Amino acid sequence: MKKNAILIGLGLLIVLFVVGHAASFYRVGLINQLSSILYDYRLQLTMPRTMDERIVILDIDEKSLKEEGRWPWGRDRLALLMDKLFDKYGVAVVGFDVVFAEKDDSSGLKVLKRLEQNQLKGDMQFQSILASITPQLEYDKLFASKIANRNVVLGYYLTNAQAGMTHIEIGASGTLPEPVFPPGTFKGKPVGFVTWTGYGANLPELQQAAASAGHFNPLVDFDGEVRRVPMIVEYKGAYYESLSLAMARTLLGKPKVIAGFAEGKSGDYSGLEWLELDTAGGKLRIPVDQDVASFVPYRGKQGSFPYVSISDVLHERVDVAKLRDKIILVGTTAPGLLDMRATPVAEVYPGVEVHANMLSGILDQNIKEHPGYMVGAEVVWLLLIGVALALLLPQLTPLKAILVSAFALALTQGASLAVWHFGNVLMPVATTLVMIILLFALDMSYGYFIESRTKRQITGLFGQYVPSELVEEMSKHPESVSMVGDSREMTILFSDVRGFTTISEGLDPKELSLLMNEFLTPLSRVVYKHRGTIDKYMGDCIMAFWGAPLPDESHAKHAIIAGLEMQKTLAELQPHFKERGWPEIHIGVGINSGRVSVGNMGSEVRVAYTVMGDEVNLASRLEGITKQYGVGVLVGENTRNAVPEFLYRELDHVRVKGKDKPVAIYEPVALASEASKALQDEVKLFHEVRRLYRRQDWDQTELQLMNLQRMSPAAKLYPIYAERVAYFRKNPPPADWDGVFVFQTK
Repeated sequence: MKKNAILIGLGLLIVLFVVGHAASFYRVGLINQLSSILYDYRLQLTMPRTMDERIVILDIDEKSLKEEGRWPWGRDRLALLMDKLFDKYGVAVVGFDVVFAEKDDSSGLKVLKRLEQNQLKGDMQFQSILASITPQLEYDKLFASKIANRNVVLGYYLTNAQAGMTHIEIGASGTLPEPVFPPGTFKGKPVGFVTWTGYGANLPELQQAAASAGHFNPLVDFDGEVRRVPMIVEYKGAYYESLSLAMARTLLGKPKVIAGFAEGKSGDYSGLEWLELDTAGGKLRIPVDQDVASFVPYRGKQGSFPYVSISDVLHERVDVAKLRDKIILVGTTAPGLLDMRATPVAEVYPGVEVHANMLSGILDQNIKEHPGYMVGAEVVWLLLIGVALALLLPQLTPLKAILVSAFALALTQGASLAVWHFGNVLMPVATTLVMIILLFALDMSYGYFIESRTKRQITGLFGQYVPSELVEEMSKHPESVSMVGDSREMTILFSDVRGFTTISEGLDPKELSLLMNEFLTPLSRVVYKHRGTIDKYMGDCIMAFWGAPLPDESHAKHAIIAGLEMQKTLAELQPHFKERGWPEIHIGVGINSGRVSVGNMGSEVRVAYTVMGDEVNLASRLEGITKQYGVGVLVGENTRNAVPEFLYRELDHVRVKGKDKPVAIYEPVALASEASKALQDEVKLFHEVRRLYRRQDWDQTELQLMNLQRMSPAAKLYPIYAERVAYFRKNPPPADWDGVFVFQTK
């Protein structure tokens, strides 16, 4: 044993290292990621894949939108829906995975009131008729009257401040329901409630009429997937329940929620391990973790609950037996309404079905537990397995070491599956598996210098993403690169072919494949030329980024130059396309900079070196709206500020799909040092037009736009603003209008 003392010592250090992670002295990101992968694997392996007929999802689907019009619908339609559901179909409970935060003025009552006060003032007949029809036109009151005294549970969302946001920007609109636990309930107890600083709730009259309400905020893990839902959350010291819990309580007669505390809790652990509902049929227990959240007991992929189109209910095309005494969840699967989530069972999964699974788990009492004592159990297990392997492996031959390590892995995984299936308990195994693998790898590679293989490893990892010149540079400095997840300042570029669907429909598959190669290859070379990394090809779209895997202080500048050169390169290809009988290809390029997550991301089946974050999404949105302004390249404000060497045209302030905060968008026209005097004057004049436009000085705006159109007759941008001016002359915006244009599509 003496000759292996160093190896044994290193093995024991590995054991201590993973024990520190398990005891939460620190957290290791790789182990957390592996833990999520293993959890997903167990969930997919054991989920029942059966349909729960008790819960029906009333779907605001494409069919409903086509028949009833775009969402949101008038509250009179929803009032009718309530009558249909409760009076004709006899449902038990209705829950809304939508929020009614704004008043419904679609009835035209406001216009009639103005007529009554102005043009038809004194017209007694008109006033009499208006008075008689007003109750039918007050849609919010009508809807409130239809949910009153019925088992209707409303939904709302909670928000938290982002970096740079003020309290006013966070916002608190609408009315919250009564809290499940009043302020001060858990005073002095270190309960780890998820805390929120703002909310978007329902109109007061709707909330007062409803039986209850619950939040529909899931907990999104580091990889973007929804595995847990917080059952109770905290807002300003009060404690509010989730939508699924509120619906379960409403269904069961509104039993009181009791906080269940384990015995023998320590000073920094509250011991809150479950919530309890004391119902007439017995006690229902809902396990919660350290965040007072529960694991979603997914039954299977999308479709684990019956779906009924909401328009079919409105028009009574559904068999009464299908809805009688059912629990109804109103939500949407329409892609345009963006209520889709990434989950362990599907990358795109309806958010409403997350709540349905949670509600089903509460009623069936099959939610997985992760009690506090599992931390101690994991530490003991690690010490037993780890110390045994650290002492034993150095004494064994390679074959025996493989067999012993494999047995330890199988034993750990088997124990985990057993307690998962028979005890409904989540036993963490990722730390143990990592420890076994590390101990085995240490034993097999002891004395072997990994540094001698670094160059081949770097080439294998990054050769498919970056140009060979960068691979060579990385091999010289391997310490500067990693595929492990990291957060850094980067620039992201999206390019996409405009009207590609129409183009593809006009070509046979072989010709289309040739066309794709002909334009993607030179555009990719442009990205490589300017030190960019190709993230992926998405059909006709190129996604690239700068700043990883190697740091690049000029990432924003390189991206802009690449975007402009891509446009130039494509223009040079047009004669060749024409000779081949192909249509002209035009692309839009969106560029944005900011802090994003970069690294190897994916699943146990497939991983990819990629970037994620809000700034990535904004770059994609910018590419999508280039065609709206008739420009080739759009950049975000962060990119523009990072590269002052360019002359930019500030095109607009917009609110893109998926973001509440307005953003400024810019067109990089040319390098400032190379821009002609005429071009500089044109940009300057357009910026003056923008200033007049925001001031609502329509006459001067229109005059200067005419001057700009004479300067550049082919520009699409100036007619767009001329159309806006014409519209605002007829439909003046409010006095406090901020000039922001809202995009309703991606």
